[in-house]
Amino acid sequence: EILAENTKPGITTKELDQIAAENLRKRGAKSAFLGYHGFPATLCVSVNDEVVHGIPGKRVLNEGDIVGLDFGAIVDGYFGDAARTVAVGRVSPEAERLMRVTQESLHRAIEAARPGNRLGDIGHAVESHAVKHGYTVVRELSGHGIGRKLHEDPQVPNYGPPGKRERVQPGMCLAIEPMVNAGKAATRTLDDRWTVVTEDKSLSAHYELTIAVTEHGPWVLSEPFPFGQSSRHA
Repeated sequence: EILAENTKPGITTKELDQIAAENLRKRGAKSAFLGYHGFPATLCVSVNDEVVHGIPGKRVLNEGDIVGLDFGAIVDGYFGDAARTVAVGRVSPEAERLMRVTQESLHRAIEAARPGNRLGDIGHAVESHAVKHGYTVVRELSGHGIGRKLHEDPQVPNYGPPGKRERVQPGMCLAIEPMVNAGKAATRTLDDRWTVVTEDKSLSAHYELTIAVTEHGPWVLSEPFPFGQSSRHA
């Protein structure tokens, strides 16, 4: 929430990273990303056609940009992971629509994370909603299990088919994270070996929440976005 409030025209991506690091320190938490496989920052900041893993730096955000903020914390030995895409000032109707549909696809995926379903049902919930609105989902990257490590089994792809892959079971903790492109699904990684961009330079949006699967259904562990829903999706 603090990062989203500070994502305004004129701020640099490095300044957002500094805000993230400062607020972690204030709360006695540690960064889940800093130093992870050599990642050099606390926050991933991905702008416009950048899908994920953007490295903060001197880039200045401008009115009309959309910015993916991906943030992970370690608290008492447990990892949390969340992301949201925010608008910098006023953005185009096309960008607003992409963000809305991606956010909706996340919540549909969370609703599918119920005992008896399979991971393919979660991915199908994302893909079917995105495709219905004319978008594509990134296939090279996926959500993941999470707990004592940032990335644990199982992988949680953002595509189907439904009824396939591992069965969803109570006790699972999953980071579900749709990455949806306005253009084609293909991506490439920049020379910094981290930043993933759309190959056709189309806009991309990214939303992520960490959930636990209970006997009654999914329970959002990271705060939900303002979607008119309580944090427990039972």
